[in-house]
Formats: sequence, C-alpha cells, structure tokens
Amino acid sequence: MSDIIVAKNVSKYYGKQKVLSDINLTITSGKIVGLIGPNGAGKTTLLKGILGLGPVDGELSVMGMNPKRDREKLLEQVSFIADTAVLPVWMTVKQIIQYVAGVHPRFSEEKCHEFLKNTKIRFHVKISNLSKGMLVQLHLSLIMGIDSKLLVLDEPTLGLDILYRKQFYASLLNDYHDNQKTILITTHQVEEIEEVLTDLIFINDGQIVLNATMEEVSEQFVELEVIQENKDAALAFEPLSYRSVLGGFRMIYEGKSKAVLADLGKIKTPGLADIFVAKMQPEVNFR
Repeated sequence: MSDIIVAKNVSKYYGKQKVLSDINLTITSGKIVGLIGPNGAGKTTLLKGILGLGPVDGELSVMGMNPKRDREKLLEQVSFIADTAVLPVWMTVKQIIQYVAGVHPRFSEEKCHEFLKNTKIRFHVKISNLSKGMLVQLHLSLIMGIDSKLLVLDEPTLGLDILYRKQFYASLLNDYHDNQKTILITTHQVEEIEEVLTDLIFINDGQIVLNATMEEVSEQFVELEVIQENKDAALAFEPLSYRSVLGGFRMIYEGKSKAVLADLGKIKTPGLADIFVAKMQPEVNFR
C-alpha cells in the first residue's frame, strides 16, 4: 500500500478564526474513507486543501505532490464530485462524453459507455433534460471512466431519493473501486455509507476526534441496553451518551470492556449515526 494523502500539523485560519487545528492523518491506497462532521467542522476547508483549491499551513501531500503547487499534475490523478457540481446543459450526453475524452488523458469512453448501460440515460438527450438523479448518474459515469487514483465525493447524493442513493453507492463499490483506487467521502447521511467504508474519520471544530478502521470502530464502541435497576451501575462506566427507550435506557461507550458491560444488559455494536451523535455531543451530566 502507498500513502495517498499525508497531513502533518495542517491548520487553517480565516482571519483570527482557526478552522483547522493541527490535523494529522494518513490515508493509504485502496481505502474508502468517510470524512464526517457537522456543518462548520472544517470538512470543506480540508477538502479544498487536498484538492489544491485553497492554501493551508503545515505539510500536506497528495500522492507525493503539493496540492497547491502541483495542482495541474495532481488533477490528472484525482476526480471530484460535489453536490454543487454542474455539467454544460447545452450539450448532449454524447457531446459531453466526447469533450471529456478530448481533454482528459486518462478518460476511457468505453468504460463510460459501459457504466451508462445500467442507466436509462440516452446519448442523444440534452443534459438540460435530465433529472437530478440522471445528472448524478451521468456525472458518476464520466468520473468512473477516468482512471483516477483518488476520488473525492463531497455530499454526492444530496437531494436524491433513496433509490438513486443506493444505486450510486452500489455502482461506486461494485463497478469502480479496487485496491489501487482510494475514495474519500463526506456526507451527512452517515447511515447510508456505513457498509461501504473501510475507514472512518470524525472531525469537529477543526480537530480530528476519531480516526479508525471500521473493524476498530466495531471493537471500540458498544451500545448497552439496560433496565431501570441497572441504570446507576451502567452510568458508573461513564458512557458517551444515553437515552431513554421503552422499558429502560440505551447507552454508548467508547473503549469499555464488552464482557463487563454484558453483565448489566444487552450489548451490540451501535450504528455510525449513533456513534457520530455521541462523539459530537457527549453527555456532561448523566444524573
């Protein structure tokens, strides 16, 4: 495995406001990494640094290149889909494919056509006549036709219905990803990418608060369901968060013994959405 993204003490100020604070992380090839955080956490600023769209302090390397200085060379190896991405609406599907083939040295029309076979998109149709879902499918097909080492997805399925969102991630996982390609995803729909990810990064207030593989996450976090009689004993183990449920309470812990907690109630691995909420808004006072 090779290092695709390496950040050392990466920081960013807007005036006196510090929006990234000494970010340190390494992302290796073949990973599908979720970069998750609330609004204003610093995700977009970090992505801009990685893509060479904005300067940052510290050391930031993407495939051994400086994103700002080597941006033109870098973009031959990097693809990007954002929720605000647009395609030229006056072109037909066929024309946009031909255009990308003419300007990008690593684009394969054949691969793009292969991906479009699984959609209802027709080559003669103008982009302006495509639905939002079809537009995202076309964009993804164009991107998947490029032999990129790094794919950055910033809220790529925002505004799509659940069917299109499921299809999007299925295509990404089954038709695009391999051990030579790395995918970095930011989204607020954390529960929908849970089964796709190999690694997880939580960012809040410009700081990394979790950086782990999905296997480590399943070992590190546990959800405990307890009845009223065991509430105080469970709280003594200092959960990240707890909430009332019918017949008792559910608590989420980090780094606690599953064997010990199992004596108090029913345990399971919590979902990413619940872990995210627990890490972003930990309980201060349980009693």
